[in-house]
Amino acid sequence: MKKRLTMALLAALMALTASAQATLKKVYDENINPLEQIDKAVAQAAAEGKHVICQIGGNWCPWCLRLADFIASDSTISQTVSNHFVYIHVNYDPRKKGNGAKARQAAAMMKRLGSPRHGFPVLVVLDKTGKVIHTQETGSLEKEKSYDRQKVLQFFLSQAPKIGK
Repeated sequence: MKKRLTMALLAALMALTASAQATLKKVYDENINPLEQIDKAVAQAAAEGKHVICQIGGNWCPWCLRLADFIASDSTISQTVSNHFVYIHVNYDPRKKGNGAKARQAAAMMKRLGSPRHGFPVLVVLDKTGKVIHTQETGSLEKEKSYDRQKVLQFFLSQAPKIGK
């Protein structure tokens, strides 16, 4: 009986996760080189006087998709992000190991970003030269099955470039 209940709960959890992933917009491009993606974002940030935020994760991650949707759906947060950051979704799948070009790119990308090991998504803030200035785990920004608006907004405001820097 206990085994059946456990199996039923696991099946329900998998169905909920699949449902969340199916209804949220996929924001990670698995076909681009993440190093080139970061280089382009840094060049844009330098030209615009902004910082870069790399949201590392993937379309496989329900919390990654939830965070992307949360930011896009809140006009104050999305405007804050737009005003101060070049915001990119950097694809990374820790489950896909190997020696292929994609695996080497992923390893080089993680090394470049300071090998953040906080779970997913993880937010890495780069200054306009591409230097890592902050890594933010996102578990502390969560609230129930979503994110806490004040905590997320405060994070972005605290990481915005200071005038005159």
